[in-house]
Amino acid sequence: MIGMTRHLRRTLVLTAVSALAGLGLTAAPATATTAGPHTPAGQIPSLRELPEPPDAVKARELLADLVVADEDDVPGYSRTKFPHWITQYGTCDTREVVLQRDGQDVVQDDQCRSISGTWYSEYDGKPVASASGIDIDHVVPLKEAWRSGASQWTTPERRAFANDLVHSQLIAVSAGSNRAKGDKDPGNWKPPLQSYWCTYSRAWISVKANYQLTANPAEAAALSEMLDTCGT
Repeated sequence: MIGMTRHLRRTLVLTAVSALAGLGLTAAPATATTAGPHTPAGQIPSLRELPEPPDAVKARELLADLVVADEDDVPGYSRTKFPHWITQYGTCDTREVVLQRDGQDVVQDDQCRSISGTWYSEYDGKPVASASGIDIDHVVPLKEAWRSGASQWTTPERRAFANDLVHSQLIAVSAGSNRAKGDKDPGNWKPPLQSYWCTYSRAWISVKANYQLTANPAEAAALSEMLDTCGT
């Protein structure tokens, strides 16, 4: 990938995740078959395993390579421009896949809806005993992606991003923490549970790097500070 243009790298990533985003292909219920440029060979994640972001050393390298620039609130944003949740396999959509993946003892009905189980919200450390109390968070929010580059993407590309199960982009968390976060970047919001800052920053950086999205100066500074908590 060395020397590859930003546009080509992003295109390859979006092409890879499109197999998991309803672009004419369907994912098997147990394993994914595609990976982005930073996924090590032989380590393509299962749909039932939370994708592990790069370690702190690699994350710092990726952060240093991000384009840091002020981000404008580009007009025209709508969540409908990032279609989700789409069918991943059978009757299971992306939300249900993540609920099953991130929960414990999850029971699904014949429509793949989670009818029982327990979840632990990594953002605030809260146990949640019902799927109705869980939101599936986009680590890099859709509106944040829009204003840092995704406004230039096609709808199929945005659909792939919004349903990405290959990278560290989707996580089941408490509805309260997700709604407190909204579309804020790390310069304006961090998980209340400080022990999760290391993982959160690594995941955020990984997604922005894989999709060639920009970061504003306050965001980049906050990510660097959060990485400082890794290994401490």
